[in-house]
Amino acid sequence: MEHFSAALVALMGSAVLVGAVTQRLTGIGFALVAAPLLVLAAGPHVGVLLANALAFCTNILLLAQVWRNVELKRVALLAVPALLAFPLGLWTAALVPAPALMVGIGAISVAALLAVRYARKLGIFHGWGGAVTAGALSGFMTVTAGIGGPAVTIYALGSGWGHRSFVASIQLYFAIVNGSAVLAKGLPPVGPLEGGTLLAALAAGLLIGQRLAPHVPMERGRQAALALAIAGSLATMVKGFMGG
Repeated sequence: MEHFSAALVALMGSAVLVGAVTQRLTGIGFALVAAPLLVLAAGPHVGVLLANALAFCTNILLLAQVWRNVELKRVALLAVPALLAFPLGLWTAALVPAPALMVGIGAISVAALLAVRYARKLGIFHGWGGAVTAGALSGFMTVTAGIGGPAVTIYALGSGWGHRSFVASIQLYFAIVNGSAVLAKGLPPVGPLEGGTLLAALAAGLLIGQRLAPHVPMERGRQAALALAIAGSLATMVKGFMGG
């Protein structure tokens, strides 16, 4: 069982709260914002597992509101290759030393975020092959870095996937992928105080996001989430370079 100082619990709670607000405002973004900061606070293994478990809770809560717009065929097309990529991701996470894994998580996160930023110009991940590739990359990144959203977002942009259907479908997709990651790795080894704090931060973030949603333009929310995610990813890289 991992034990954390009050300062680290506060940092993790803040990351979860901001990630939950972002998820509620944009439909995606919890892991993009929260995962790098959770890795920064708790290390690569526990941090990624916390991101998987908390993202799963977020996906289930939001799916209950938007399930009518889910496209099951697209979810299956992404989820099957994602799950098939899990063994490689688990092997990589187990093999790589923690400091190097932190640097890798930070670097992959920054690259993925920039790819999303310029996804329309890149023009990749079209059609059936694009969905399979995006799903496999997303599954690998979910289990190693806790961040599987960029690959499927690039696919959504490249394939012209309607926003409402995408946001609904991606909740089911990530419920499957994050839930499977937790089943494969086990529950996060945190105490009841830390776990309760993070769940409370998650609930508060979703409520705050719901209140803010009518007043915050989606594009502005995305830009803020991108800036926070890149900052957290760079900080994670720095900590990894310093030896974890």
